Amino acid sequence: MDKPAEAQYPIHELMAKRWSPRSFLDRNVEVGKLRSCLEAARWAASCFNAQPWTYIVAHREDSENFERLADCLMPGNAWAKSAGVLVLAVASTTFAHNAQPNGMAVHDVGLANAQLVLQATAEGLSVHQMAGFDREKAREACSIPADHNPVAFLAVGYGGEPDQLSDELKERELVPRTRRPQTEFVFNGTWGESDL
Repeated sequence: MDKPAEAQYPIHELMAKRWSPRSFLDRNVEVGKLRSCLEAARWAASCFNAQPWTYIVAHREDSENFERLADCLMPGNAWAKSAGVLVLAVASTTFAHNAQPNGMAVHDVGLANAQLVLQATAEGLSVHQMAGFDREKAREACSIPADHNPVAFLAVGYGGEPDQLSDELKERELVPRTRRPQTEFVFNGTWGESDL
């Protein structure tokens, strides 16, 4: 299912095409395509080039690892178990070069995730990012060190049709995509001045 963005100004077709489905086909994700997505994340910009991201990956056919990750999701995200791959994005909270706190780590992981998502779109895959998971359970289940924080889950796979979802999720899947207009979040020189 396609849900292209109705942009007010021209944007790249990958960004217009990208969206976050909850419905996935019962199809495995090719390792080569997943590696390309992770390579795109690898080349994201980061503060001091710290590259504070780590990705814990589980393919659906690897049922033990997949179920361990899926078990960390909140019940409202149970639909993600239909994706071909679950990915947990983790941020290092300290800089390696000086052991100081990295206040930009979550931002930088978000940027890496964005590049992963755009590459996935180019590969014909869909990604749905989720904050609805038990972080402490994920930390324990994946043996995440104390100086690293789980940031987001990503369901990666081939987008499916809404008909395979519950009525509630199907309704949410079919709602048109919307975004706030730029006048609400782009300011010229000072807060509240929206005229560029």
